[in-house]
Amino acid sequence: MRCVSRAGRMLVCSCNFITDKDIEETIIELLDEDCWQLIVPAKVYHAMQKRGRCCGCFPNVVDIIIRTTEQYHASRPSTDDQIFDFMTRLKQFHEENRRADLERRHKSHRAA
Repeated sequence: MRCVSRAGRMLVCSCNFITDKDIEETIIELLDEDCWQLIVPAKVYHAMQKRGRCCGCFPNVVDIIIRTTEQYHASRPSTDDQIFDFMTRLKQFHEENRRADLERRHKSHRAA
């Protein structure tokens, strides 16, 4: 669920009251430590000393990670090959995890 807070920031995680700006700032801090690391929602939440509760916000967090990482690398000197390779790997990781979520079944739907 996304809604606008008073400061004009978007509330991304209502369980922990985390805004898009909080997430972006954390991602930038992580990228400043190692600009080519793979950042996932759990790493962002861990850096903020929070934990995912319902995890319904994670798809939006992934979108913020992708957008912020693209902007971070676009504003810094690096080769286009490095950016393209990293973003390709990140998007592939994102798609694989989405597929895994779709393929998951509840215990009541299992044959054995």
